[in-house]
Amino acid sequence: MKDAFGVIMDGEKNALSGLPRVQRFQVMTYLGIMWSTVFTFGVGYWAMYGQLVLLHVLVALGVAFTGSTFIGAKRLSHRDVIKRKDGTPMYDDIWGAP
Repeated sequence: MKDAFGVIMDGEKNALSGLPRVQRFQVMTYLGIMWSTVFTFGVGYWAMYGQLVLLHVLVALGVAFTGSTFIGAKRLSHRDVIKRKDGTPMYDDIWGAP
């Protein structure tokens, strides 16, 4: 790891070693600013991405829960479950008999 760091960051070992020291410093400064910007935007978008993923997961869970509730309610209607012994509904049917 130390050798890999030296190949990139050490001005005497990297590909810029053929340039004069002042130009090497300028190029390394520009590259440092560029990589700092890249990583800053990367971390910023990653943080935003995490929030977006969380929002989408919550919406998907809400849709799944709502769908399962509707399916369960369709299957377990009070008209089908609770009936009197004579077969008539236990509750008043305000929407009319099916």
